[in-house]
Amino acid sequence: MKKGGKKRGPIWEVFRRLSKRITALIGLGIVLFFLILALFAPLLAPHDPYEHDLAHKLAPPSWEYPLGRDELGRCILSRIIYGARISLVIGLIVISIGIFIGVPIGVISAYYGGRVDFIVQRFVDTMLAFPGILLALLLIAMLGVGLHNVMIAVGISTVPIYARLSRSSVLSIKARQFVEAAKAIGASDVKIILQHLIPNSLSPIIVQSTLHMATAILWAAGLGFLGLGVSPPTAEWGAMLNGGRLYIRVASHVATFPGLMIFVTVLGFNLLGDGLRDALDPRLKT
Repeated sequence: MKKGGKKRGPIWEVFRRLSKRITALIGLGIVLFFLILALFAPLLAPHDPYEHDLAHKLAPPSWEYPLGRDELGRCILSRIIYGARISLVIGLIVISIGIFIGVPIGVISAYYGGRVDFIVQRFVDTMLAFPGILLALLLIAMLGVGLHNVMIAVGISTVPIYARLSRSSVLSIKARQFVEAAKAIGASDVKIILQHLIPNSLSPIIVQSTLHMATAILWAAGLGFLGLGVSPPTAEWGAMLNGGRLYIRVASHVATFPGLMIFVTVLGFNLLGDGLRDALDPRLKT
């Protein structure tokens, strides 16, 4: 509370609780660094990420090329910076697909209940029966290889998770007095869902989205490593890791630095997600 009795808003309270966790601040710093790389890649990259120089292929790190060169003589640092853009886009599209399809499904299932809930949840159970990465591989086999298909496949694989999460939140919210009051004054189902149920169930969805950014980046990198992601010569961390594994004995830096970037970025989103989970939990206000 500020001087003079003026109370700060809920967003400030979340940031205040978040700032008390060192691990959350570390995660936030990593995520911000990742976002800066993605947004300002043309300004930060020291060289053209697609420029070949076979005469200096697999060159070790130097002052001019801090992370060395890859198997085609391209600047690894520049490709990692540009690869952050691909990973950011994949993560955002995947999360958007999961939220805009899974959340309405879960909310409608919980709100109407009965036969609607039974049918929807059996469909969700069927999707959950497949491991997420296996479902993504199945969808890619149907849709074909490519960046857009990877985003669609990984995004669809997250839909049942968001459906289950939003359903569990709405089941506890719809029995509260403000929802009963809205029904009593004649509010429509659409108005109740949009103005009461979805806004009050956003906290776990925000946390899950942060954690799923890490999962989406990891899965996209894994698919790129298998050759099912973006097409060459696009700079993408998983594809870079796949190209560098053939030279791991003679030029370990080609695979090491993309792998480290994947590890650090995934760790950052996981740390931030854990911090947000605690900061948004009303039971932890004390």
